This record gives sequence, structure tokens and C-alpha cells, in this order.
Amino acid sequence: MTARLSIIGGQPVIGVVGEIDLATLPQLHNVLTRAVHEHLGGTIVVDLDGVHVCDDAGLGVLLGAAGRAREAGGELVVVCTDGPLRNRLARTGFDRAITVNESVASVVSS
Repeated sequence: MTARLSIIGGQPVIGVVGEIDLATLPQLHNVLTRAVHEHLGGTIVVDLDGVHVCDDAGLGVLLGAAGRAREAGGELVVVCTDGPLRNRLARTGFDRAITVNESVASVVSS
């Protein structure tokens, strides 16, 4: 898995590619934590369109980052258009805890 922070339209966007699982959690956690601290009070976008596997621990790391962002007055938004992964986010209730959008452009332009 790779996770890279970039700025698109003035907004921090973390592009994640590969598998989010127990082996890759520390890297994802570090990138998310850094983004929350560097962009206090802002909206952080996590683009999961390059992710083909995300286990429960990965969902937990994303939920934890969303909680830290909210505590700092910000928000974490996930982008996911992939059918199976998007269905999993709905099935687990993840999309009731964190906003899931269909494109980075829809988040950046709002």
C-alpha cells in the first residue's frame, strides 16, 4: 500500500493505493495523523479508489482519524467509487459515520 498526501484545489487529499490490512496500518495511520495535525480544522479527503482490499482494522484506522479530525474542528471525507468496496462501507455502517463521496472533484469544489 502507498498513501500520499497532496493538495488539490487547496484541500489536502490522501491518495491510497493497494491493500489496507494489518501489515500496512502503521503507514496509513502515520499519513492520516500527519494530515490531521498539519491541517487542523480543515477537511481531509481520503481517496480509496486505488484500494482493492480494506480489512476491518483499516476501517478502524480511518474511523479513528475521522474522530481526531472532528476533535480538532475538522472533518475526514472518504472518496470511493469502487462497487465492492463501496458496498462494504455501506454494509458495515462506515458510511453513516464518515461521509463517502463518489469523486475528489465533488469534495474539492464544494
